Amino acid sequence: MSKVARANRTPVQNIVRWNNLSDPNAIEVGQVLRVAPPPCSVIRGFDGKNSKGIDIAGASGTQIVAAAAGTVVTVVYAGNGLRGYGNLLIVKHNAAYAHNCALLAKEGQSVTQGQTIAEMGDTDTNRVMLHFELRYKGSLIDPSRYLPAR
Repeated sequence: MSKVARANRTPVQNIVRWNNLSDPNAIEVGQVLRVAPPPCSVIRGFDGKNSKGIDIAGASGTQIVAAAAGTVVTVVYAGNGLRGYGNLLIVKHNAAYAHNCALLAKEGQSVTQGQTIAEMGDTDTNRVMLHFELRYKGSLIDPSRYLPAR
């Protein structure tokens, strides 16, 4: 592991963390390892109480895409009634995308899965992130269970 770390000019601890390795000495020949930070690591998970969704860190302006097809039902801007969400977009597939620096989808617009709908920002928060919430029949659910594996 130390040879891999040296060759990529990064500490062993970073490679261990980026690859979720419990034992850095138990790597196999041919095993694929991440040697750079992932583009978006989840920085806060869902617990249904203090965290109603997941927070995903990233760079300002990173494209946010629709998790599923749906219709944009609400576009809410910072200070427009939902404190703590910043520039917020809600799509009728029961998802909320918060803290955006730019909202690209408009109210009433139909969006397809994977379509760019916003850009990541830091509105009403202290760092650049996407806050992503999902609901099913009005109840909060853990969005990480419905996102593709990274």
